[in-house]
Amino acid sequence: MENRLQRLEAVQAMVLEIGKISADTNDLREFLHAIHIALSRIMYAKNFYIALYNPDDASIQFAYFLDEVDPAPDPNKRFKLEAPGSSLTKWVILNQKPLTAGSAEMARITAEEHNAITGAPSEHWMGYPLIDHQKRTLGAMVVQSYDKDVLYSEEDQALFELIARHISNALEAFQSVDKLERAVQERTALLAHEIAERRRSEKIQSALYAIAELSFSGEEASNLYRKLHLIVENLIVAKNFLVALYHPESAEISIQYFVDEKDPVPSHARFPLGVGMTSFVVRTGKAQLIDKARLLQLVDDGEIKQVLGGQDIESWIGVPILIKDRIYGVIIVQSYDLHITYGNADLELLAFVASHIAVAIARMNADRELRQTKVNLEHQNNALNEALLALQEAQTELVRQEKLASLGSLVAGVAHEINTPLGICVTATSHLIEEVRLTRKDILADDFKPQQRDQFLDILDQSLRILSTNTKRAAALVRSFKQVAVDQTSNDRRKFQLHPYLNEILVSLQPKLKGRQIQIDIQCPEDLFIDNYPGAISQILTNFVMNSLTHGFENMQEGKIHIQFEVDGEDLKFLYQDNGHGMDKEALSKLFDPFYTTKRGQGGSGLGTHIVYNLVTGLLGGTIKAQSTPQHGLSYQLRFPVNVSHGNKTGVKQT
Repeated sequence: MENRLQRLEAVQAMVLEIGKISADTNDLREFLHAIHIALSRIMYAKNFYIALYNPDDASIQFAYFLDEVDPAPDPNKRFKLEAPGSSLTKWVILNQKPLTAGSAEMARITAEEHNAITGAPSEHWMGYPLIDHQKRTLGAMVVQSYDKDVLYSEEDQALFELIARHISNALEAFQSVDKLERAVQERTALLAHEIAERRRSEKIQSALYAIAELSFSGEEASNLYRKLHLIVENLIVAKNFLVALYHPESAEISIQYFVDEKDPVPSHARFPLGVGMTSFVVRTGKAQLIDKARLLQLVDDGEIKQVLGGQDIESWIGVPILIKDRIYGVIIVQSYDLHITYGNADLELLAFVASHIAVAIARMNADRELRQTKVNLEHQNNALNEALLALQEAQTELVRQEKLASLGSLVAGVAHEINTPLGICVTATSHLIEEVRLTRKDILADDFKPQQRDQFLDILDQSLRILSTNTKRAAALVRSFKQVAVDQTSNDRRKFQLHPYLNEILVSLQPKLKGRQIQIDIQCPEDLFIDNYPGAISQILTNFVMNSLTHGFENMQEGKIHIQFEVDGEDLKFLYQDNGHGMDKEALSKLFDPFYTTKRGQGGSGLGTHIVYNLVTGLLGGTIKAQSTPQHGLSYQLRFPVNVSHGNKTGVKQT
């Protein structure tokens, strides 16, 4: 009992020691060696190893290995689990289960796995998987005995399992720290690369700014190219620098700027396009990177037959100056120094700079052309402004005429409609005058009987009723027409009650609706007062209804129109919808275009919906959308800001 207690105390001390060791050391092998020493205090562990598992390639690495018989493998080498001799360790790792095996059990597993065990045969083998908190296998911890008298008991197995769990936790922490350190190292390297790239980008940006400034400086050509040389030299080594222009009309190349360590300035600054290196860039139209080996190859291939100047170059770059895909010239840098050679990055950089130089040259050329054409453009602009002003005046006049035509049509309809009640009034008045004359005659002749009196009173009552009804009807038409006509011509802003005003508009449109079964449904709060432009709303609704009658309900005797107003915050939403013929996608896309109409030559001006669009987006400061499909009617959705107030009564009325 005392030995068991001492062993448990040793186990507890080892657990505490594992935590202390993992906190005190950053070296994995040092940590595992300390674990081995501590484990040896509580059980037989002369032969001990820890294999770490890498799931990416299904391999193991012996991070710690100490054995009485077998030599230690390379701790940095990885061994595939499928490799010979890994049956027991593989079984523990893949199954995530502990394994204790004697010589017979080891033989059985070897036979099942068809994989022989390498190393000296042991009498007893005990392995336990190392698993982290996320149930991922970190590896396996193994002890084994070559002595028949030293076998692992169930108590040893339980202690080994306990120690393995603590080692798993410590290993997980070690790997986390290791991953963090690698991440820091990788991030540090990345940041260093980013800093270098940023500095390089800053230098390139500075060069581009300098090139852009040159294009606006108006420098002479000699100073321009000298400053370009300084800009390029700040990016790459450019002790030897040349700028040449290409003249396609004469197939010649002219040297504009030349600086070289060995060769003097050429005696002739202009020469025909030939088969030299500069001409090779012009012919190919591409940037070229040439070293000694490639130069010899190009000469052998016949691409280059003549090399001007020093032929002992180590590295050479030539890039074309392209303006609108036309070769304007060539920029060349070259090196005679073995220690200064150019690469693809230098080639791309110089080509990039050359493209901006091309832009700068093109801008300078464009400036000259711009100054030459500026006066002409100003004259053309003045002519266009005059034409635009005339067009705007013509359009304004057409819109005014369209409004007047709409109002004139409304006048004709209302005048025709008023004729009926007025005619009835005239007829009733004439009849009443005749009856009064006859009655007076009978009274004067003293021949007025009670029966005649009753008939006269009936006729009088009937006539007065007819007169009252028709005069009221005529008065309502005149009132509605007067209000609508004044609003449409004035465009004044005022406060008005919306629902009755809509009814007045529809009353003024009754002559157009007469004889057709068109049902109009108005949905609007009765107590809604708005401060807005009633004339604009009247014009919009009138145009909508007339378009429905003319286009939507063409050749139709029945139809429905739905009109809905509702307040949404500080805006008024206006929905107009009919169930007429509708429009296809192409016609809908042109609906608000000026002068677009499907009734060209039949009285349609094409300005109705254009006027509506201008009123909504201009005067009302709102938006308008239209939706339609053939045979499914047309709908408009309008939204514009209004000042809203309500009366004492609320509700929605169907008319």
